[in-house]
Amino acid sequence: MTALGPLGLTPEEETLYEVLLDHSPATLDDLTAAWPGAWPGSDPAGTLASLAAKGLVRTSPGPPARHAAVAPEVALDGLVLAAERDLLLARDRARELEEAFQERARQRTPSAVIEVITGRHAVEQRHAQLHRAARRLFRCLSKPPYLDPVGSVAAQHELLDRGLTSQIVYERDFVARAGALRQIETMVESGQQARVLPGLPMKLYLADDRLALLPLRHEPAGAVAALVIHPSGLLEALIGLFDGLWQRALPLGLDPSAPGPPTGDARLVALLLSGLTDETIARHLGVGHRTAERRIAELMARLGARTRFQAGVRAAQSQSPAPPVRKEP
Repeated sequence: MTALGPLGLTPEEETLYEVLLDHSPATLDDLTAAWPGAWPGSDPAGTLASLAAKGLVRTSPGPPARHAAVAPEVALDGLVLAAERDLLLARDRARELEEAFQERARQRTPSAVIEVITGRHAVEQRHAQLHRAARRLFRCLSKPPYLDPVGSVAAQHELLDRGLTSQIVYERDFVARAGALRQIETMVESGQQARVLPGLPMKLYLADDRLALLPLRHEPAGAVAALVIHPSGLLEALIGLFDGLWQRALPLGLDPSAPGPPTGDARLVALLLSGLTDETIARHLGVGHRTAERRIAELMARLGARTRFQAGVRAAQSQSPAPPVRKEP
């Protein structure tokens, strides 16, 4: 789809309109010669007629007839306003359907609370829909293997671009993978809240408090299947599970704007939390083994930590907000 496709213009129409902006007024023969988009089988006369019907071209009678583009400020702005009106109507209708769906959901039988999704394409489709369905908060327990790594990253970027809060708990084994830390760092820079745990019991995706997607298999070669959980006691339990793991998980310390260790130590802290060896940490940092050892020792001394992992924990905890103080009744 071209840039003006959402306004109902075909690629041929957009190209011919752009040519007319540079050659108005012009005869049909002039446009046929000047039109770089004259693909085999194209119909300049038919395309002109379509542009005229959409208010983008005006024609002066001849002979020969001459055609001129209507100013974009007039013609295209009108199409944009019409498209916006249509989108508002579509959004209102979508909300009506959602309200009707939720009303039926409250009356549905227990067996309708859970959908069983089978097949790679169907699961990928519901995974993408879950991202789009989130309106305020998206939460995830993230562990390998991943069905569609590229699609998952793109969906996260789209979600963050919409201004939603995204909370992801990563399994430590994934953070230790080559390139994973840089990928997470990019997400954190875009606004994602990332934490890590040594192990996760399952993969889980939550859209607000309304929907959950629970993959059923972890084996890449196994049959692909997942559960979609609608509002119910089971969904509340899954939300409670995530919230509990989120509280236990440690921030990866990759946000340069957050309080805590100096920015240069942020990646080191994340690597310490992931439980990697000094040699692997050095490779991730792009420094020598001895340099990595020295930086780890300096961080441990600064934080008063006895072990590497304790240093990572203390540095990460310095980024976490203090828990609320309970007042005695």
